[in-house]
Amino acid sequence: MWMILKGLLAQWVVRRLVLRGFGSLLVLLPIGAILKLIGWPLLLVLGVLALPILLFLLVIGLPILLVLLMGGLLLGILGAVLAIGGPILKLVLFIGLPIAFVVWLWRWLFVRPRPSTEPPTE
Repeated sequence: MWMILKGLLAQWVVRRLVLRGFGSLLVLLPIGAILKLIGWPLLLVLGVLALPILLFLLVIGLPILLVLLMGGLLLGILGAVLAIGGPILKLVLFIGLPIAFVVWLWRWLFVRPRPSTEPPTE
């Protein structure tokens, strides 16, 4: 019985740790984007952002192997978002936004409002 309770408690702690780690990405993504924007290379940005993640995981007492696995997973996600997010953002801003504006303007100028289908009231 104690083994089952210990196992359930360990699973609960690991789940909370994983969710907290992904929550830290919400803080680190804007910092990484700013560093990337001012011209730092991607590997240098990942190195700067890796230090707080790895220290946090070590301080809470995880084994070294689990710290390296979780830190690598989080930094892999962060690197992918920083590497792919920039070109996608440029496409959206310079191509998608003008197209959306032209479509909105076209509809506003040339599409006539539909007549109401309500029966006339006396």
